[in-house]
This record gives sequence, structure tokens and C-alpha cells, in this order.
Amino acid sequence: MEIGSALFLIAVGAILRYAVTWELSGFNIQLAGLILMIVGVVGLTIALYRRLVRRPVRREDLPRDDDLL
Repeated sequence: MEIGSALFLIAVGAILRYAVTWELSGFNIQLAGLILMIVGVVGLTIALYRRLVRRPVRREDLPRDDDLL
């Protein structure tokens, strides 16, 4: 899950949680919104961790021109 999709889940979850006033029998829309927000926050945390704590590429790790032949 990338940052954009995580933000999308958080936004949709917030809309379902706080803005939708429909009531369906057997389905709690506000709870579904809360679950989407939690999944979005977890996804955003993982995406930011993967982006910020990526191992830097060292020059020694790159293939040399001699290795490519």
C-alpha cells in the first residue's frame, strides 16, 4: 500500500465515520469507516517507514563496467 492509497482509505473512512448518517440494518457504516481509517493509518505508517528507512545504495554495491561484459 502506497501513501496515496493509504490517504484515500483514511479519507473514505472519515467520510463514512463522521459524515454519513444512513442506517442499514445489519451493517454499521460508522464502524466500517473506523476500520477503514485504522487500515489507512497502518498502511501510511508502513509506507512512510519503507520510504524513510530504505537502505542507501553504496557505490561498492553497484555493478562495475567490467562485471557487465
